[in-house]
Amino acid sequence: MKAIILYDALSTGGSTDRIIDAIGEHLVKNGCYVEKAKTPPRADYSFLEEFDLILLGSPIYNLQLSPNLSKAFNQSNLLKTLAGKKVATFIICGGPEFSAALLYMPQLKLRLLRSDIIAEKIFGLAEKNNPQSPIDFADEILKKMTVPDSVS
Repeated sequence: MKAIILYDALSTGGSTDRIIDAIGEHLVKNGCYVEKAKTPPRADYSFLEEFDLILLGSPIYNLQLSPNLSKAFNQSNLLKTLAGKKVATFIICGGPEFSAALLYMPQLKLRLLRSDIIAEKIFGLAEKNNPQSPIDFADEILKKMTVPDSVS
């Protein structure tokens, strides 16, 4: 399986980088080829065609998805390229998972109605500092990517 982790973060070395690295490392340990890339607003995302899976993640800033990811949805071919692709979504926030599920995850999922979302994860207060959480998310993704389409 060939996967890419697309994300945005305004800082480096924080929770977002730590979580992305843990997810990627676990996927690699299980035989996946993994790349990671940030989401500039006006990029050409045609290269995503070569990937079997796109992990799409964003930290939450000022109650919204990261600004570059939001702009990439509106100012590039990102949404068009994601149509029909298998996608795993995740958000990272400083609040409780319950409120993130109501407020933030819909901001991401509503844009991906034409994609096949196979897994989603909220790394909120209880999850973002738990080193097992990114591994569990990666395991969920691996399980769903290996299940035949007729079974899922």
